[in-house]
Amino acid sequence: MFERTPRGIDSVEALLLDLSGVLYIGDEAVPGAREAVEKAWGAGLPLRLITNTTRQPRRRILDRLRTLGFDFPDEALTTAPSAIRAELERRGRTARFFVHPDLRSEFEGCDSVSGDADVVVLGDMGEHFSFDALNEAFRALMDGADLWVMGMNRYFRESGGLSLDLGPFVRALEYAAEVEAKNFGKPDKRIFHAAIAGLELPPERVLMVGDDYAGDIDGARSAGLAACLVRTGKYRAGDEDRISQPGAGLAEDLRGIVRGVLQAA
Repeated sequence: MFERTPRGIDSVEALLLDLSGVLYIGDEAVPGAREAVEKAWGAGLPLRLITNTTRQPRRRILDRLRTLGFDFPDEALTTAPSAIRAELERRGRTARFFVHPDLRSEFEGCDSVSGDADVVVLGDMGEHFSFDALNEAFRALMDGADLWVMGMNRYFRESGGLSLDLGPFVRALEYAAEVEAKNFGKPDKRIFHAAIAGLELPPERVLMVGDDYAGDIDGARSAGLAACLVRTGKYRAGDEDRISQPGAGLAEDLRGIVRGVLQAA
């Protein structure tokens, strides 16, 4: 159940779930998460997924979920890379990509051929972050390219503990090149609205569930969604008091949230 009840819980008709920290940590499902998903599906409660994860292509994320016992349809998942590709194509922009090698397949056909791209696209490169890569991105920005990024998260939790996420590297480039990044991931409200578009529900009737008080909870509340922080994943004691947007809830895990939503219906 809820330790702090989210505002508008009586009108919630669907859930929007973060992945890492809510459904799984590393290569293991969060205890009780599979049962919670099954209970939600069984009760007819629609579920959608949203993630700033940019080390894996969309297809691999869905396959990973299925390996862990979560069988979601393809259309349930919204990612920042898919939003960036759509915007590049819509606006006819050319890009240079600084992303994890496993993600390159998401952008086939979008690379600048001549090297004079007008957009730098930055994702979480993980162990492939290097001075040379960041310096190359910096030089492109100094030559006038825009900076488009896949998220602003500070850190996340892997099986080995907390790890730096994309945000610190974005801030370094913004500071050095005196530019402002355009964020296509959480907490930007556009990705939340894109994720729930197929539900045909007003935002306030969708409850965002996440382990990041800033990207997930403040982002969702700013986008008009109900929101609830879980004490799993990257959650640290006191994070609930760092939420700046009013009306957010708090629960031990996804299992408690599903139980609370169904009881409130």
